[in-house]
Amino acid sequence: MAVPKRRLSRSNTRSRRSQWKATVPTLVTCSNAACKAQHLPHNACPTCGQYGAKGARRQVLEA
Repeated sequence: MAVPKRRLSRSNTRSRRSQWKATVPTLVTCSNAACKAQHLPHNACPTCGQYGAKGARRQVLEA
């Protein structure tokens, strides 16, 4: 396994780590007209418990 010959400076290390950014999760609006809560895509709505788009919406969690 390769081992560095010299220690990296603090500024080089921090410059490299500055690229490790956290991303904001993508949220979608619930298709239930009474709910309209924000939730993760491809997941059931935690507020009303429904999953899917308008045509194929189904209740998967008890609200």
